[in-house]
Amino acid sequence: MKLLLTSGGVTNGSIRTGLENLLGKTISESSALCIPTAQYGHPWCTPKTMWNFVSGQEATHMTGLGWSSVGLLELLALPTMNKSRWLPWLDATDVLLVDGGDAVYLRHWLHASGLWEELLNFPDLVWVGVSAGSMVLTPRIGREFVTSGSKGLEASVEDPSAPADQTLGLVNFSLFPHLNHPDMPTNTLDAAQKWFQQIDNDAYALDDQSAVSVVNGERTVISEGTCIQLG
Repeated sequence: MKLLLTSGGVTNGSIRTGLENLLGKTISESSALCIPTAQYGHPWCTPKTMWNFVSGQEATHMTGLGWSSVGLLELLALPTMNKSRWLPWLDATDVLLVDGGDAVYLRHWLHASGLWEELLNFPDLVWVGVSAGSMVLTPRIGREFVTSGSKGLEASVEDPSAPADQTLGLVNFSLFPHLNHPDMPTNTLDAAQKWFQQIDNDAYALDDQSAVSVVNGERTVISEGTCIQLG
């Protein structure tokens, strides 16, 4: 897969250009599937926030970007279906729009749904993550980002003894999102540096105007705001 790991979504022209470079065509020529599942695991999220993401009626910077089509891919439903039913949906789409919420909860359902084991068979598919939708692909998220919504799901499917904050590890760096966000006063650079002390790999602190693009293991920082490599 090609990855666009954001804090707040496709919030500016530079990130939008980065996304279209990954797609190899314009957004208006591309089809998307959105995944709201991580929201179910986070205590801040509500039915209204889920609907706002799916419908694009708010400035979510994801489903409302002007895609040729947008569909819903709900991970909680996939285990009830034969894979032969939903794998063609992946074949027919260009990008997965993966919303934020609880990254541990999302990790659990990516495995439990069967989606994760199939995704690497789609090398041209673009993954666009927001917050937890990006963090889930990193090795660890830090204890600060493990919420009460993922209680009981902390153990990794592959390694039950793994740290509670372990995620999928598709990339070799971690993310501290929403740096200096006005609604998250604790998300300061000082807090990010303290968070980094428990992370035993590379990491970035990034605001909602920033993203990291990853293609074939090569990282590119895209920012009209602040993105700081920690360490």
